[in-house]
Amino acid sequence: MSVINRFFIKFSLWMLLCALLFGVLAAFAFLFPENFNQWLPFQQMRPAHTSAALFWIITNAAGSICYFRNREQNKAQAAGQFQSVFMVIWMLVIVAIFINYFFNQYGGREYWEFPSYLNIPLLVGWIFFTTTILLSAKRNGTAYEWMWLTGAIFFLITFTEQNLWHLTWFRESYIREVTVQWKANGSMVGAWNQMINGLSLFLIIKINGNKELAYSKTSFFLFFLGLFNLMFNWGHHVYNLPNANWMRGVAYAVSMTEWVILIHLLRNFRNSLQQAKRLEYSVSFRFIAAAEIWICANLLLALLMSIPAINRYTHGTHITVAHAMGTTIGINTMILLAVTGYILKADAFSDASARLVRTMLRITNISLFVFWLSLIAAGIIKGYLITEHPEIPFAAVMQIVNPFILVVAISGSAMLLSLGTIAFIFLKKNKAKATEGFTEPSPVVNPEIKDEHNYSEI
Repeated sequence: MSVINRFFIKFSLWMLLCALLFGVLAAFAFLFPENFNQWLPFQQMRPAHTSAALFWIITNAAGSICYFRNREQNKAQAAGQFQSVFMVIWMLVIVAIFINYFFNQYGGREYWEFPSYLNIPLLVGWIFFTTTILLSAKRNGTAYEWMWLTGAIFFLITFTEQNLWHLTWFRESYIREVTVQWKANGSMVGAWNQMINGLSLFLIIKINGNKELAYSKTSFFLFFLGLFNLMFNWGHHVYNLPNANWMRGVAYAVSMTEWVILIHLLRNFRNSLQQAKRLEYSVSFRFIAAAEIWICANLLLALLMSIPAINRYTHGTHITVAHAMGTTIGINTMILLAVTGYILKADAFSDASARLVRTMLRITNISLFVFWLSLIAAGIIKGYLITEHPEIPFAAVMQIVNPFILVVAISGSAMLLSLGTIAFIFLKKNKAKATEGFTEPSPVVNPEIKDEHNYSEI
């Protein structure tokens, strides 16, 4: 692993730690403003938390993709140079963003609340990253390579779209600006999900040794479905804005199918994994197994939220937050930690370190389950009271809900301890593995190709 790539992955783990810390501080600042407002106000902790969570996911996904692509034989030199430029720009801008937050300098939009001029170097950096993938792309690529490529391209598109509010024409109409903002943010989630899905497919292939899966019809169906999903399922993000009802129905139907196929892939992996392989890759396998559970839980919650009669009560409540947190922590973070553990050869850790990672993972899942259920309970109560009893003041509603938010803050603190411990172990092993070699993976060859070309696996 190159020095810059190793540092980039380490940087992403620090973003995970920041997201956890700022999230806990934001929860307690919301509950006890009289104790936090002077030094750590909620309005400062929340954007720091959301930005750190976004940058953890995007940075780790991009860094992992760069790492696996770097193992490709005959790598283009220009691709490696562009990759390094991307990483340097990306990290410097993120540091600048949090410096601005520290001095209460804002100016963006939801989830991207830092001064808007910083979007320019972020965009430039991502162009270098996308160019890296394009330069190393090859014909008859694997399904996960296509997921990485389309995810990077559509993140570039949606990130640009998310900044259209700078144009006067979009700001002239509140409905127009909000529609574009919500649509862009929804599609952007689909873009990084494409990259993460590609990483999960790559990891499944590496662990179970089923190389045909890289070119299987199911894998390519998942690729096309994810691409269709990120392009057309954004309708439910603008549910409360004026639009046709059929758009909402189609959007929900499309978004649900992607989860079903991903569950199918993960279940096939789990059922076909031999016991010897399961023991050999136990750390990564446990993270993937946890992701599978949370995919099922979030699928159930999303299906319920898609029912109009239920959505009337849940939209904009803590149930939406529960779905977002279940996806961010339970699915994306688990898959990315599985990938990071594979890169760092987590199963070669000492028995004490591996055992501690497994223990902390159990605590994380239990804490996340309590966290998730508490948010759902808070959302049910809030949604019912606001919808059915509008005469009750909002402050009185929140007094009823706050005990559940306290449970959220406490369980979030437990996740800070458990996930933070895992991140620290990975950070320590990242340094230890810096000078160690990497065993080149055996080539994945498309069984349908009968020419003399050598299509090597990343």
